[in-house]
Amino acid sequence: MINLPVLVLNQNYQPCNICRVRRAVVLIYQGKAEMLENGSGFIHTASHLFPVPSVIRLAYLIKRPWAQRKLTRFEVFNRDHFTCQYCGQETKQLTLDHVIPRYRGGEQAWENVVSACIRCNRHKAGKTPAEAGMKLIRPPHQPRGNFPFHIPYHYLKSQQEWQKYLAIKAY
Repeated sequence: MINLPVLVLNQNYQPCNICRVRRAVVLIYQGKAEMLENGSGFIHTASHLFPVPSVIRLAYLIKRPWAQRKLTRFEVFNRDHFTCQYCGQETKQLTLDHVIPRYRGGEQAWENVVSACIRCNRHKAGKTPAEAGMKLIRPPHQPRGNFPFHIPYHYLKSQQEWQKYLAIKAY
């Protein structure tokens, strides 16, 4: 229970981090944060009973730099919601596919890289989607905006109580 994820909001309610319940309880106990959403259950100690937080807000504003998203495997899979962009299968066993193959001049860029399951990537095999008779579900794009912190896709699906604090979606 102490390893459950907790959404940490800045003083201005902007998401700034995800921590574990143990860290969140310490922040609340020290007066550095307040609990906005109660998770499920309680943590029992010898002398205290602490509710398990799901969302906390810091008591002070943290200024964070706005970094540009880097093109990594995880970021591409996150952008594509861990879904093959050719057949639509949602899986954790994905590969990166260059829409226009690199040996044909395709770039290593957001607009040319998509998630593909192993079967579709083998079927495409160094061809363009038109040559392989395959169609992209969604054209690749660079993720919208630069955020100081983004919420991984699997948390967006599993943590329903976070939704009202996430006005700006990660992708």
